[in-house]
Amino acid sequence: MIQEKLINDTKVAFKTAFQSEPEHIFLSPGRINIIGEHVDYSDGFVLPAAIDKYICFAVEKVDSETCTFFAKDFNESFIFNINEKQSPVAQSWVNYLLGVFNAIQEEGKTIGGLRIAFSSTIPMGSGLSSSAALECGFAFILNQIFNLGFSKKEISVIGQKSEHTFVGVKCGIMDQFASVFGKEGKVIMLDCHSLDHQYFNADLAGYSLVLFDSCVKHTHLTSGYNDRRRDVDNGKKALWKKFPNSKKFRDFSFEMLDEVRGEIGEISYKRCLYLLKEIKRVEQAAKALSENNVDLLGKLLTETHSGLSKEFEVSCDELDFLVEQTLKEDGVLGARIMGGGFGGCSINLIKEDFVEKVIKTVSEKYKAEFNIQMKIYKVKISEGTKEYTTNEFSI
Repeated sequence: MIQEKLINDTKVAFKTAFQSEPEHIFLSPGRINIIGEHVDYSDGFVLPAAIDKYICFAVEKVDSETCTFFAKDFNESFIFNINEKQSPVAQSWVNYLLGVFNAIQEEGKTIGGLRIAFSSTIPMGSGLSSSAALECGFAFILNQIFNLGFSKKEISVIGQKSEHTFVGVKCGIMDQFASVFGKEGKVIMLDCHSLDHQYFNADLAGYSLVLFDSCVKHTHLTSGYNDRRRDVDNGKKALWKKFPNSKKFRDFSFEMLDEVRGEIGEISYKRCLYLLKEIKRVEQAAKALSENNVDLLGKLLTETHSGLSKEFEVSCDELDFLVEQTLKEDGVLGARIMGGGFGGCSINLIKEDFVEKVIKTVSEKYKAEFNIQMKIYKVKISEGTKEYTTNEFSI
């Protein structure tokens, strides 16, 4: 099985890098988000789930003043002194880890020396949150090995803080929360304002969630993401100034937004309109799952794509094409871009009997249009970050 190969490969990488056996094995998953894009930094609800694609960490505690990483997939190493104040470095993958260490250091916690090798089955740049898996996996490791006493919620926040401070992406909390709190066969309805959450059964018997990876990632992801946050913040300021009694962004109505439209301009208006609509769609989607109403769930996914493409404007030609062509196929209930945008994957709800035909047809059309061979990921909803013994492979 795939997890067994990942664990074995990571153990081999550890032994090659450090000439010793790892003492611990940890798996930290990527995530999908069923619905609720870009609302996690706007007091909304999201509906993510951990998936069966992981970063595997092989770990050894050592009597040393250093922590050493070996990233098998990059064939790169990095070492730092655990007693020194950390700063961002040129190697981008390192900053996710240093940011976690820095956040824990600022809490006054004592951390010892470690050797860590890691490898991943989470495709990078596909919108499956390999970054959150890396951050939260490392925070989880430090918490467990050094008995730091952080709760799962605190581990999620540490991962988010790392991305804000050392990576420079002002992400919300959803990705980290899903990676840590995931449960097999469950989606998480997360209130991004309070971090209260509840689980819903993801009973999709007869249907599959299939990801189509566009294999493009346009370079303006980070700048575009931060631009969207500024657009939204502009709208929020005007809304709260006019309606100061509203406690959360989701408390604003469409009518209230219309009242500040002239002040905030069309761009901020469109951004905020999308978010208010999306927050309502998440609530509808949770209800649809609880009632096994897959037709409604599919309809909501497609509505979200339209909003992300036309109102929030984070799609791209490749993803719009993929979604448009997928929706033409028999057996498809819904499709949309997933993740921060500007590339990555679409998430598609398809009747199981039609999956292979849809994949074949859409792959051929996409190749003909863009000369790109899309990748396909069939995913299952999985457990969150946890430790496995070195001889335990059954997930």
